[in-house]
Amino acid sequence: MKLSTKGRYGLRALIDLALYSNEEAVPLQSIAARQGISESYLEQLMRLLRKAGLVKSIRGASGGYVLGKPAQEISVGDILLALEGNLEAVTCPTSEDGEVTCSAGDCCVTRHVWQKVNESIISTVNSIWLSDLVEESRQLRAKGISPAHDCVN
Repeated sequence: MKLSTKGRYGLRALIDLALYSNEEAVPLQSIAARQGISESYLEQLMRLLRKAGLVKSIRGASGGYVLGKPAQEISVGDILLALEGNLEAVTCPTSEDGEVTCSAGDCCVTRHVWQKVNESIISTVNSIWLSDLVEESRQLRAKGISPAHDCVN
């Protein structure tokens, strides 16, 4: 599975937002500057994250964005699902009732492999919390390391 820039940049933006929105809303321009992400692209990402209830926008002079719920209640899976959609590495064609509809469905030996891979990905991203990433970011900053912006991902 390869994440697009939507997933990678959106995760970085939410970590940034969680770090800086404790007291007040964070302007999009601030996140864009710290993370090296274009403001217009960040607007698109925030629209998707707002639709998923992960962020809230606040209008006005001191407006910007805040988390839609506490960081300890937002998983990386929630963020990636909002931005990327389906997180499965391989999808077998299925009907609306979940039945596999490919011609080899009943005797597909590899289907079990793909199911395990997909379950593993989903389990992993759902077990990592935004609050964990915020804490890791704070620890790096305490060591004098600037996370995310210098990262090529």
